[in-house]
Amino acid sequence: MPRVDSIVLLNTGEGKGKSSAAFGIMVRSWARGWNTAVIQFVKGGKWKIGEKKLADQLGIEWQSLGDGFTWESKDIDETVAKGKHAFEQAKQKLLSGTYDMLILDEITYIVKYGWVDVDEVVSAIKNRSPKTNVVLTGRYAPYELIELADTVTEMRKIKHVYDKGIKAKKGIEY
Repeated sequence: MPRVDSIVLLNTGEGKGKSSAAFGIMVRSWARGWNTAVIQFVKGGKWKIGEKKLADQLGIEWQSLGDGFTWESKDIDETVAKGKHAFEQAKQKLLSGTYDMLILDEITYIVKYGWVDVDEVVSAIKNRSPKTNVVLTGRYAPYELIELADTVTEMRKIKHVYDKGIKAKKGIEY
């Protein structure tokens, strides 16, 4: 089988585990000595998630650039601006040649909400540095990202504790 310099993975679907799977890859890439970074498009700095704590301890670059969930936004213009800014940061990192692994967590939402055109996202990923592997996560992945990705995994919800009204649990969901 041929080897390639880099690949694009996409974790999408309604089920739980898209970001968690990406963060597993984050740890694996770090363990191989790869320069690894994470950009979060929805979660902002106020979120205290376990994977960020681990990334800090490992020296993995992590940027939580979002403004939280859109339905909780107090200023949607600010939320949109933060999403666009996160994409600009991602584009710079994709082109830089600095990273072996770049995780773009919940990037599908900036496309779903129309903040950044899908063609811009596809172009940025296609034009990335040849050695930069990319993991994309989020629900509602558009056809164009599915076509672009080398590996696509769809997480399908069969049953979830949220359906019983149970809130997110520290150590499991974050």
